[in-house]
Amino acid sequence: MEWLPVVEIVFGLLALAVLPLLLMGLRRRWLSRAGSMFECSMRIQTTTPGAGWALGVARYEGENLDWFRVFSLSLRPRVRIPREGTALVRRRPPEGSEAVVLYSDQQVVQVSRRGQEQLELAMNSESVTGFLSWLEAAPPRDDYPT
Repeated sequence: MEWLPVVEIVFGLLALAVLPLLLMGLRRRWLSRAGSMFECSMRIQTTTPGAGWALGVARYEGENLDWFRVFSLSLRPRVRIPREGTALVRRRPPEGSEAVVLYSDQQVVQVSRRGQEQLELAMNSESVTGFLSWLEAAPPRDDYPT
């Protein structure tokens, strides 16, 4: 019975390889319970044109859009985009090497937060429509001095 320890090692390694996949699946299911989720890539590195995109999912959580990386076990959003102070800068199709990195039906939406920081998100047309509706549905602000 010299092969029994080898079998135990192989099954142990197999279990270690499958465990992260199982945990990511459970994480996605848990995240989707709090609100509807949609696929949404985010450009997290802007030094190289067309590069720096990370696969992710996003969900609306009250007055915020929470973005999570796909290949992560974290239950906290990597980026939280508040509706207030967020504005659309431009909307465009993927350009150059982005067309290879992103899904074929995705569009790039560039937004500014509080007029300073700019983010680029990539999502399909239906999600872009929902995102723009969500931005426009912000409650009116009372900016008049008293």
